[in-house]
Amino acid sequence: MTKQRRQLRRVQVEKAPRLGLIRPTPLGFTVTARLHDGQTPDDYEDALDKLAHAWRVHSVRLVSWQPGKVTLAATLVDPLETVAGLEVTADGLLRVRVGLLDNGNPYVIDFRTVPHWLNVGATQSGKSNLANALIKGLAPQPVALVGFDLKGGVEFTPYQARLSALATERAECAMLLADLVSIIRSRMELCRQHRVKNIWHPRLPDAIRPIPIVVLVDEMAELFLMADPKAEKEEVAAVATRLLRIAQLGRAFGIYLFVCGQRVGSDLGPGVTALRAQLTGRVCHMVNDDETAKMCLGDMDRRAVAAARQIEPNRPGTAVVMGSDSRWHLARSVHVLEEEAEAAAGRYADLAPSWSLLTGGPAIDVGELDESEVEEFTEPDLEDLPV
Repeated sequence: MTKQRRQLRRVQVEKAPRLGLIRPTPLGFTVTARLHDGQTPDDYEDALDKLAHAWRVHSVRLVSWQPGKVTLAATLVDPLETVAGLEVTADGLLRVRVGLLDNGNPYVIDFRTVPHWLNVGATQSGKSNLANALIKGLAPQPVALVGFDLKGGVEFTPYQARLSALATERAECAMLLADLVSIIRSRMELCRQHRVKNIWHPRLPDAIRPIPIVVLVDEMAELFLMADPKAEKEEVAAVATRLLRIAQLGRAFGIYLFVCGQRVGSDLGPGVTALRAQLTGRVCHMVNDDETAKMCLGDMDRRAVAAARQIEPNRPGTAVVMGSDSRWHLARSVHVLEEEAEAAAGRYADLAPSWSLLTGGPAIDVGELDESEVEEFTEPDLEDLPV
């Protein structure tokens, strides 16, 4: 026992780091710190604010780590103070540059890398502005856009010229979701015939490659809220099931989700929690309650939740973003006027494929539904679709 004690060394976790060479960057500098015995990268994560004050810089982030050392990046000035002068641009198929990250890199929404996104934020936080930026950036691309606007159509109606379909009531959403599930089935059959696992496989001829579809959902909570549980339970269950199936299967078959909401919480039902797990891209603007920030970021990184709660109301468009690198960043989107997005939608209206072309059936006018049609589509019809 005495021999074993002699072999053990005292460790001090709270000990000054051993710094390596300081390397300049456009926004500041990076430096490598060697860990002392007993230290972990988490110890440096918890001390980043202290380091920023000690070094007299705007912020310090842990950007990478290896066994025995971590790399820290210091930013001298806030790159998100203003994003004026930047433009929303398409950056490849299903990629849109919408702003700037806190490390100076472009803020990109890339559906090919991260297929489904959850975007939350309070009124005037920049949530709707990000959706406008996406519409402006996706409008000139060969993709189909589908809108679910549970605010009665006030958000997406100005862009209807570029939308292949638009639903403004939950019953209409149920119909469109049923059609999207049917599209997935037909694309499954196409992939089986050509022995490929997804529509992007090189063996699938370009001439028959399906058109990718981006589904924009505004006010997700309205899909799950029930004023009369007895009358609306089946409809909500059908919507939740279909939306979840699309999130689980859509990536391989070219259907992508961008889901927005002012408030997202577990009290909306288990369907929301299950859907959240499939939305791997997260954008959290300023929110009014802790539950929404935790619902958006809590399963990813607790520090991201704290950062989101510190976003100031006088900086609209600022958000905590978690995307392809599985690390959170502060970001700010470019301000896009509604008139700019509407102009882009009108300019590229001819690129919007008809709904009948996408579904392979007759066009559906969701603005003229009767009660019998709604009841027909709310019946469960998804048992044969694999989870």
